[in-house]
Amino acid sequence: MSSPPPIQSEALARLRVQIDSLDAQLLSLLNQRARVAEEVGDLKREEGTPFFRPDRVAQVIEKIQAANPGPLLNQHVAAIWREIMSACLALEVPQRVAVLGPQGTFCEQAAIEFFGSAANLIYCNSFDEVFHATAAGTSQFGVVGMENSTEGVVARSFDLFLHSPVHTVGEVSLLVRHNLLRQVNSLEGIEVVLAHPQALMQCQGWLSEHLPKAERRAVSSNAEGARLASTNPAWAGLASERAASRFGLHIVAHAIQDEAYNRTRFAVICLPQTLAMPAATARDCTSIVVSVPNKPGSVHDMLTPLKKHGVSMTRLESRPAKSGKWEYYFYIDLQGHPSQPNVAAALAELQAYCAFYKMLGAYPLGQDV
Repeated sequence: MSSPPPIQSEALARLRVQIDSLDAQLLSLLNQRARVAEEVGDLKREEGTPFFRPDRVAQVIEKIQAANPGPLLNQHVAAIWREIMSACLALEVPQRVAVLGPQGTFCEQAAIEFFGSAANLIYCNSFDEVFHATAAGTSQFGVVGMENSTEGVVARSFDLFLHSPVHTVGEVSLLVRHNLLRQVNSLEGIEVVLAHPQALMQCQGWLSEHLPKAERRAVSSNAEGARLASTNPAWAGLASERAASRFGLHIVAHAIQDEAYNRTRFAVICLPQTLAMPAATARDCTSIVVSVPNKPGSVHDMLTPLKKHGVSMTRLESRPAKSGKWEYYFYIDLQGHPSQPNVAAALAELQAYCAFYKMLGAYPLGQDV
């Protein structure tokens, strides 16, 4: 026999009736908002203006947070409104976003944080495919890993930017926790650990201590490692809780990355005709890639305009030019936006010293998630 339902007090019953009434009002208001969004979509279609504008999303969320009296926390308000705007945007036109697959990757999570869960995600086997899908128009946007706070840059993404027509319009900084996933809830008998090369490096200390005899096998993504682990009881993957749920795996060990504050920065990319450079927001990053003549003092000369015009450089990475002549490309992140006079002047002078110069994008700095 089933147990009787718990007795509900009159006070609790009244509060639940009040919540039901508020839910009905919220649903009505959300659908009113959605109908207005459909009208906005019709106007954008007639005018040929972009449907998705991340700067507009940020402005709306900042305005809502400024007006928030509580008790809801601002970060929760932001998450709710991002989902509301994502659902409304899907009524205007579904956003196709290329990400590293399969389902359950941190790249997928970053895309959802930026676009909301109503986006139409296209799963790719590599960042090469993400760039190609975005450049070819198969997807309107792409999301790619750029750097990790523990292991540094994702070199392949930097190389792909060099010759791709896409540019960066946004970023997401995601707190990454790697979990050991397996068919059975035990560390015993694990012969192979599968993950993206970056994840294997980020967990190498823990793996050396707890699974010193297990083979570390690099695969295209952490979610792919989890998928493979679901096919063999002697295999384990390093992936997210989302991947564990997706592939029905036990989380044998939680958060085994060597650095507790382990973050990965993802770039949101698109063709300039899909979305032009976002307007300045007072919290922006400008990314460029350059090369200079291979002669003494060239790098110093290249950087001098930044100091002259008071522009802070937040990143300088070098990658081989693969010319066989020991030449390099320099990837530089600058604080500010090209619309600012001092940034524009610094970029113009810097470009004069360069044998190669390419603007990779200017975009609002991402919030930590």
